[in-house]
Amino acid sequence: MSKKVLLTSFTTWLPHQKSNTSDDLLQEVTKNDSFPASLTALRQLPVDIHQASDLVLAHINQLNPDLIISCGMAEKRSILTIESQARRENDLIKTWVNLPQLTTGLKVTDISHDAGKFVCEGLYYSLLKHLRDRDLQTPCIFVHVPLLSSQNLLDIKSDFSEIINRLLIRES
Repeated sequence: MSKKVLLTSFTTWLPHQKSNTSDDLLQEVTKNDSFPASLTALRQLPVDIHQASDLVLAHINQLNPDLIISCGMAEKRSILTIESQARRENDLIKTWVNLPQLTTGLKVTDISHDAGKFVCEGLYYSLLKHLRDRDLQTPCIFVHVPLLSSQNLLDIKSDFSEIINRLLIRES
C-alpha cells in the first residue's frame, strides 16, 4: 500500500501578493508523479488560524496520512526553512522529526526556530498538538518558502522533493 502524504499551503493575505509561494511550490511539486507515495495537496488555506486548523485536522482525521508537511510563505527569507517548533502562549511543542539529519546536504534549506507568530505558527502548533494529544508519531513539519524566481525555483523544488523522499524513506 502506498504511503499517504498530506501537503498544505496558504492563500495570499496582502494586496501586493499575486500568489502565495507555498502554494506555487505545491503546485510545482505535485506535478511530479515519481514520489513513492500518494500526495494530497490541501491548497490555498485561508489565512486564519482557526479555519485553517479545522480544515487540516479534518483532512488528517479522514486521510490518516503517514506524513504531514505544511507550508507557508516567508517573503523575507531567501531559502527554505523548516520550523523546529511552534508556540502558543506558554506551551512550546517541537517536531519529533530529526531536522539536522533531514537537512544534511540540502542546497537551499536550513532549520528555523521562529515560525513567525502568525497563522503559520498557529497552524503548526495545532497540528503538533493534535498529533501529540492522540499519541500519534506521524512525522509533521512546517516549511517556510521564500519568494520564488527563475534563479531559485529548481533548487527549492529539488530540496523540497528530497525532503519528502527522505521522510518517506525513514517511515518505511
